Amino acid sequence: MSLTQNEFEAILTDETKHIDEAISWLEDEDHSPGVEFRAEVLSDPGYPLFVRGSYNALAQTLTFAVIHRGAGRICGLDLGKDHHNPDCHNVGRRHKHSWNEPQRDKEAYVPDDITAPAGDPVAVWKQFCAEANIRHTAVMHEPPPPQMEMFR
Repeated sequence: MSLTQNEFEAILTDETKHIDEAISWLEDEDHSPGVEFRAEVLSDPGYPLFVRGSYNALAQTLTFAVIHRGAGRICGLDLGKDHHNPDCHNVGRRHKHSWNEPQRDKEAYVPDDITAPAGDPVAVWKQFCAEANIRHTAVMHEPPPPQMEMFR
């Protein structure tokens, strides 16, 4: 399914989007030192959305992505990972992806509204939700410490 710019703008600006469940970080299915979560995003229009998050405390990388079940990632935030836009411009290690019709989610920009560091995923989550107009009515638990025995 293709998503138009107008549809994306309607989803992004819709203030009825919410997550009612507590978010707990789970071991990465690839058994990396990272943790991840997935949460359903509810809304009055019933958009087919969920949020996926991943965090690696050792690498200091953090990602939150809003996924549309028909179109894929429509917006996201990456901390601790470099990104090169299609025009070869390096955006850097703190950047946001936002949907546009010609590029989909391939283009990124440096956000002014994300000031918390990757090492504080709960604070970054609050800033990300504010920007994406998602109301999280429950708690996001702190991620567990990395399991160091796998690296010995």
